Amino acid sequence: MAEEKRFLSAADVSQIMECSTSRAYSLIRQLNAEMTEKGFIVMAGKINAKYFYERIYDGEGAEHE
Repeated sequence: MAEEKRFLSAADVSQIMECSTSRAYSLIRQLNAEMTEKGFIVMAGKINAKYFYERIYDGEGAEHE
């Protein structure tokens, strides 16, 4: 059984959201800004998978493995 990713890249986000890579980067920047405001340390170009699914799918990721 494959281990679940802790961080998603723009390629991952674009595949999940069915959008362009540049739109995925924009979404990652927005979510990372939210996390920074909450005091979290973030990595540019990556988003915490748990936070992504909570914000996008209300914690119930449709297809996350």
